[in-house]
Amino acid sequence: MPKNSKEYHKLYMREYRKTLKCQEYEKKYAKEYRQNNKEKLAEYDKEYNKTDKGLKVSRISKWRFRGLISEDIDKIYERYILTEECDNCGILLDEDEATKKCMDHCHETGQFRNILCKSCNTIRG
Repeated sequence: MPKNSKEYHKLYMREYRKTLKCQEYEKKYAKEYRQNNKEKLAEYDKEYNKTDKGLKVSRISKWRFRGLISEDIDKIYERYILTEECDNCGILLDEDEATKKCMDHCHETGQFRNILCKSCNTIRG
C-alpha cells in the first residue's frame, strides 16, 4: 500500500491514537479547552439538557445514582414517559410538587417497582 494513500493515513492515525503519547496529549488539550471555554461549554450543556436525549440521559443518571439497577433501562424510561397516572393511587401526574412523577425502586435490591406520584413514593419509602 502506498504511504501517501488515504487508507494508509487512516490506519496510521488509528494506531497512533492508541499510543500513550497521543492519549496524554489529547488529555492535556481537552483540559486546556475546558478551562478556556467554560462559558461556552456551560451554555452547550444547558441547551443539551433541554433536548429529549439530554433529559433522558439526565434522568437515567439520577436513577442510577439513587440505586436503580436494571438490565433494560430504556424500557423503564419509556414506561416512565408514557405513564400518565400514579400506579398506586391513580391520580393524574403533572409537574405539581405533590403529583410529580417518580420512579419507584427497592432500595435494598435496586429493582424497579412502579411509576408513582411523589406522595405515594414518599409514603412507600
